[in-house]
Parts: sequence; C-alpha cells; structure tokens
Amino acid sequence: MSVNVKKASHFLTNNAIYVVLVVIFIGITISNPDFLSLSTLTNILHQNATKAIIALGAAFVLITGGVDLSAGRVVGLSAVVSASMVQMSNYPQKFFPHLAELPVIVPILLAVLCGLIVGLINGLVISKLHVPPFITTLGTMVIVLGVNSLYFDMDPNNSQPIGGLRSSFTKWGTGSFSIGSFNLPYLVIIAIVVAIICWIIFNKTRLGKNMFAIGGNVQAAHVSGINVGRNLLWIYGIAGALYGLAGVLEAAKSGGASSAYGNMYELDAIAACVVGGVSTTGGIGTVPGVMAGVLIFGVINYGLTFIGVGPYFQLIIKGAIIVAAVAIDARKFVAKK
Repeated sequence: MSVNVKKASHFLTNNAIYVVLVVIFIGITISNPDFLSLSTLTNILHQNATKAIIALGAAFVLITGGVDLSAGRVVGLSAVVSASMVQMSNYPQKFFPHLAELPVIVPILLAVLCGLIVGLINGLVISKLHVPPFITTLGTMVIVLGVNSLYFDMDPNNSQPIGGLRSSFTKWGTGSFSIGSFNLPYLVIIAIVVAIICWIIFNKTRLGKNMFAIGGNVQAAHVSGINVGRNLLWIYGIAGALYGLAGVLEAAKSGGASSAYGNMYELDAIAACVVGGVSTTGGIGTVPGVMAGVLIFGVINYGLTFIGVGPYFQLIIKGAIIVAAVAIDARKFVAKK
C-alpha cells in the first residue's frame, strides 16, 4: 500500500500542472454540464491562442534567468503598426490616407520586425552593457509605450482607434479551417505551429541547449565555451518577434487596434509560465508546461464566468492556483536535489 501511495505522490508531483488543469475543468463541468462541449473548448483555445504565443516568448527569457517586462507594449506596438497599414481603401478615417493597398504580408512582417528589433535591443543592452534584465526591459517597456503613443497620435489619426481593417488581414484572427462540422480557428492552428517550432528549438537545437545552460549556471556556461552574449541576443530577439506576431494576431482578431493594446500582458505571460513549471531562477521549463499554464488561466477566466463566479473571486482563485501550483512544482526539484 505504501508503495502505491509513493507512486501516486510521485505522479502528482511530476504532473501537478496537468492535474490542476483537469481538476479545474471537472469542477466547472460538475457545476454546469453545458461547459463540457466542443464549442466551449474551441472558444477557450481561440481566446487564448495569442496569449500562448506571448507566454512562449516569455519562456525563452525566463529560462535564461531573465525577465521581459516589455512584452505587452511590444504587442501593442505591433498591433498598431500592422493595423495602420491594412485599412480598406474606402475607409473614411485612414491612418495613411495616401498609402496604396499593400499585400497583407508586408504590414505583418514590418510589425514582427518591430518586435524583433525591440528584442534585439534588450539582448544587446543586457549582454553588452550588463544591465539587469528587469531594469533593461522596464526601460524599453516605457520607451516602446512612448514610441507607440507618438505613432498612434500622428496626423490625421490623432489617437483615434484604428478600424476598417481588410478582411484578408482579419481572417487570420477570426477565420477557421473546417473539418466536417468542426471549425478549427486559424489562430489556434498558428499557436500550435509556433509551439511546435519552440519545442524543436528548446529540445533539438544548440540554441536551446545553451539557453538551459545559461539559465542553470551562467558562469559554468562561460567556462564551457558558450558565447552567452550572442545567445542572449538570439533569445531576446526571438521573444520580441513572438510578441510582434501576437500583436498582429490580436489586431486581426479584434478588427482594430489602439495604443492601449497589450497592457499588462507580460504579467499574464509570466504567470502562465511560472504555473506551467518554468523556473523564475532559470534553467527549467517546457513548452507543454507553458501551454498548460495558459490553458489553466483560460479555463479559469472562461469557466468561472460561465458558471457565474464574480471577477473578484476569480482573482482570488487565480492567485491561489499560482501559489499552489508553484509550491507543488518546487517539491519536485527539491526532491531531485
């Protein structure tokens, strides 16, 4: 009997994040059986697809032992940049009245490039000037907000919400791929593809191995011949590009954009990563764990609203789950040591 208890305890410790997700889902379903439906699951996945992409970008940084507070503002910048260039030609309040209709891929690439540049700047300042990641990204967060606000306030827009986006752009946020009677949103497909690519980088590339080595012990990484500065440049650049992509998809999903987009998204991303088993001290983290962390908060937000739980109680429940999940996860690494 004691052996079975020990095995059960070991299983729960090593799979705590997934157990929490299942328990939450079952609890909400018991409260309201209508929650258990394919449409509900699809809605949850659709609502949280861009959050998953942001969390994956944050995971790159957290695994190195850093943190990126600029993520949300980069999302906002890329949303505004992409939306400003894909408005319909006959829209009365065009951001660029005389801009010719561009192929949709051009604004998308420009917006992702904006995120990449911010990420590279973060990596450069951290690796070359040795400014702590918290201070560096706090500074770029404020700078990006200022740049985005100036861009958004240009004549003739003057800080008016950007609307009238072309359907060839918005379909990536609202469209879906039909499989019989089942519709799988494009956003979900894109998030899955991004997750697969990130999993390959994490587990099958030299950059991934170096990322975990830097987060585990940066001095040992230096001694073993890893070019820490160059790797940090790549990692922060990838994170920035992912934030940029998420911003584009947010604009496509909502059909517009404003400079307020992305506010506090970085905290949600970090929380999802931590709940998903990514260590804040670096060196530990998995793509499935990050995705599970995003889903936990997605199920909480959607499910608790579904059964009529008020937003203030939701905050209490979310906070308790963060603490409980991290405490259980911490036991796993203490036991290994």
